Amino acid sequence: MIKINDYIPIVGESIIEDLRLLAQKLKGISVKHINSTSAGGGVAEILNRMTPLLKDLEVDVYWDVIRGDERFFEVTKKFHNALHGRPEKIEQADFDVFMENSRKNINEIDTGTNIVFVHDPQPIALINKKTDNKWIWRCHIDVSNPHGGVWKFLNDFIVRYDSIVFSAPIFSQPLPIKQFLISPSIDPLSDKNKELPQETIDSVLKKYNITPDKPIITQISRFDRLKDPLGVIEAYLEVRKYIDCQLILAGGTAADDPEGIQVLEEVKEKAQQDPDIHILLLPQNDIEVNALQRASTVIVQKSIREGFGLTVTEALWKAKPVVASHVGGIPFQIKHKYSGLLCHSVAGAAFALKQLLNSPEYAKKLGENGKEHIRNNFLITRHIRDYMLLFLSLYHTEDVVYF
Repeated sequence: MIKINDYIPIVGESIIEDLRLLAQKLKGISVKHINSTSAGGGVAEILNRMTPLLKDLEVDVYWDVIRGDERFFEVTKKFHNALHGRPEKIEQADFDVFMENSRKNINEIDTGTNIVFVHDPQPIALINKKTDNKWIWRCHIDVSNPHGGVWKFLNDFIVRYDSIVFSAPIFSQPLPIKQFLISPSIDPLSDKNKELPQETIDSVLKKYNITPDKPIITQISRFDRLKDPLGVIEAYLEVRKYIDCQLILAGGTAADDPEGIQVLEEVKEKAQQDPDIHILLLPQNDIEVNALQRASTVIVQKSIREGFGLTVTEALWKAKPVVASHVGGIPFQIKHKYSGLLCHSVAGAAFALKQLLNSPEYAKKLGENGKEHIRNNFLITRHIRDYMLLFLSLYHTEDVVYF
């Protein structure tokens, strides 16, 4: 089990000492995180790593997961797409399914802790159990241009929370409650981000019949239309006209995302059995994800909408040059032409990829700059500090909105 002191060589002893001092101020305060899945997606990944570290700091923290039937997760996926601005037909029956499942969770989930920390729309209706304790709603998704009907429905719950947390300022909405900006993070000591021996990297490439004899372009994401895997293939095909290279599209599907398999089939059809396009459905294997990222020449994240983009953080931590869309929380991580390249289209992504593949020294420098930016801003130790400060802020009554 990783302990908080294990991070001292990475972030310094003073950072860890600050965390211990904050944790002492939380004595007697219990916290429960609640989300919709224990595996798959960035929220579960963060909570899996953060919860034991908070316990090591002697914070009284718990984590629970709601349940839902197939209809519920189909509806919440529609909500997810609509909140990201995608056209979705939302009917009253969808809201009814959402509330039917929510009532079951309201009856089953224990929310008796001092602070209840609810993540994303799926468990939002649990606020109906609020008593005299403190409640936080954490919005991990891009709601800069949400579907009006869905946002209005959620807003009736949101305004009853004590605070809301967004990942980027552009997601902020007019609300009568305190708003906080807290970016997500990665754990540098997790299987997905720790250093790997070259033989491990080589064995993963061999397993998937990938030869490192020509440049590797990689996107690692859930198979989700908002990650635009079809656009990645189009960009790769344009690059390949000029540079002999190969493409890896790798990822999994989250338990609360019923569209994943359908999108995977669309990607396979688009690839048309091209031997240089490797489509990998990874079974929650973080070592393999790590190895594929480290084996890559350039990593791409061509999202159409993105709350933050932890795969960008992961790639930058490995000092890899990254081409990513200028959307959501990604520009927080990439300063264009300093720590990566930002794009706005398939053509822009192809241009940036060609530039990096043709200029390896420039690509290396971008990767080095990116790693230091992540070290200073997006590691789990900073995230833990921000959350503990958030918990403490709930017990101060100043009428201030935080950004």
